[in-house]
Amino acid sequence: MDHIATSLSEVHQSIDTTARSRWKKLLSFFGPAYLVSVGYMDPGNWATDLAGGSQYGYQLLWVLLMSNLMALLLQSLSARLGIVRGRDLAQANRETYPPVINFILYVLAEIAIAACDLAEVLGMAIGIQLLTGLPLVWGVSFTVLDTFLLLILQRYGIRKMEAFIISLVAIVGISFLTELVIARPVMSEVVTGFVPTIPDNAALYIAIGIIGATVMPHNLYLHSALVQTRKIQRDEKGIKQALKLNFIDSTVALNLAFFVNAAILILAATVFFKSGRTDIAEIQDAHELLEKLLGSKVAPILFAVALIAAGQSSTVTGTLAGQIIMEGYLRLRINPWLRRLITRLLAIVPALLTILLAGDDKVGELLVFSQVLLSLQLGFAIIPLIHFVSDKGTMGDYAIKPLTKIASWLITAVLVYLNLRMVFTEAFKYITHSGNGWVDAIIILSGIGFVVLLVITIVFPIISRYRQIASVRIHPSQLLSLGSMEKPQYYRIALALDFSKQDEKVITNAVANGNEHTEYILIHVVESASAKYFGRLSDDFETRKDQEQLDSYLALLQARNLRARGILGYRHPAKEIVRIVKEEKADFIVMGGHGHTGIKDWIYGETAHQVRHNVKVPVLLVQ
Repeated sequence: MDHIATSLSEVHQSIDTTARSRWKKLLSFFGPAYLVSVGYMDPGNWATDLAGGSQYGYQLLWVLLMSNLMALLLQSLSARLGIVRGRDLAQANRETYPPVINFILYVLAEIAIAACDLAEVLGMAIGIQLLTGLPLVWGVSFTVLDTFLLLILQRYGIRKMEAFIISLVAIVGISFLTELVIARPVMSEVVTGFVPTIPDNAALYIAIGIIGATVMPHNLYLHSALVQTRKIQRDEKGIKQALKLNFIDSTVALNLAFFVNAAILILAATVFFKSGRTDIAEIQDAHELLEKLLGSKVAPILFAVALIAAGQSSTVTGTLAGQIIMEGYLRLRINPWLRRLITRLLAIVPALLTILLAGDDKVGELLVFSQVLLSLQLGFAIIPLIHFVSDKGTMGDYAIKPLTKIASWLITAVLVYLNLRMVFTEAFKYITHSGNGWVDAIIILSGIGFVVLLVITIVFPIISRYRQIASVRIHPSQLLSLGSMEKPQYYRIALALDFSKQDEKVITNAVANGNEHTEYILIHVVESASAKYFGRLSDDFETRKDQEQLDSYLALLQARNLRARGILGYRHPAKEIVRIVKEEKADFIVMGGHGHTGIKDWIYGETAHQVRHNVKVPVLLVQ
């Protein structure tokens, strides 16, 4: 199996759901939907909920419920794709659409991830400001410190990451539950909000905002990958059970997200609408008035804590989605810390520039702009997804039924229309006030290109016979025959050693692949501070001890009548191993799975992967 082929390969099928008791089996499936649900309660949703509640009381609660049902259907389709086909949405797109279209879809997906992260950055910065009084510019700057949080969580496995996210979601939920208890809404009045009604055009616009901000495109990529962290039985019973339990997982998690959004709207309606403050749309205004109107100092603190927790949980899942998109579309893997840093900088730079140049007052507009960017991408995630789960050729008996298909396309039509309307309204508003012909022309051409791409995304899978037969994991055979199947003979085998317990396995595997004529080249890279600076001229204690250790290994091999030489390298492990292998003309390399631990692994990446990409001889990785 190709290492890059599996979605989230570090945790792919890492949780076994088979051969367990009923309750353990049930619990083993719970988790992915909770990571997805945080996207439905991120800071980008708060503004529309606050505006709806403060201006129209409980009347728009039904819009939240309807958007939640839409989200539940779409997320269940995403999970179905991952469970049945073993593909995430990015991988399925790569297999279906032509390279040019795929690259455009990839770029749009990356823009959506950056826009999502921008909302999280601003939300966390506002939360920090409300809680501590720290200026927004400092709050935004501090958010870069959570760059490595995902990396720490990944080291402990997917279950620990899920537990962390669920804890943050619980903090958000408990905070708003407590605030509702303080606010004491009249439940008989709250229930009337579930009766569909649109008071006026302004309410319609807010309703569009609520629906448009609900379904996040990156969540569809994310869910199709996260369900693959579960190892299931690949028979009919196992797949059906996985589909059922993941649907239950999604239902519970998204209903919790609905509760949070409904709590924000109900709180705004109870506290602001009833007191006549119908002008509340900014998060900062809501926080400021909570204490005055409720008479409680706890309420605004809980509000800020919930905002920070929502932002932090969303930023972790956004990073995961970015990894899935890059690997799925481009088959490109980069060090997770670098991926995280790039994503965060793409969010922090525009946020800092806006605050420094335009002031804190423009942060709300930037938050809205991030939601507009997300809206642009939504159609390009939903439309391919419905095509994929409707295709009986790849889904077999698990393709969605006609009724589900009709409901999915209707929801897609509504969401795409609402998002197009919001985007084009914003574009028209800008054009009428800009007075800049070049900018107007760029916006108009971009709009035309946007519509053309949308049409291609819809029509291409239907009318074209193009199908990329090569899947992400199975490549077309290039062999006409297997030939004589003679065992290859290696005469210069390089061994990369890190002087750990793993060395014994490395040496054993190297000798097993050699013969009586083989020469073994033992390589160790000195990484002391002196060695990094002076290189071969280094003569510090660590260099001498490493040479002694290398000599002891050579003595053990020579005692078995094996030809062996030892070479010390200096500074960067991967580069030194590659250099020595090439200079010594080795025809085979044996090395451990990694050469670093802790912070060094974040900085340099995995040595083994860097080596194998820079040599043209076979590399055996001993785990």
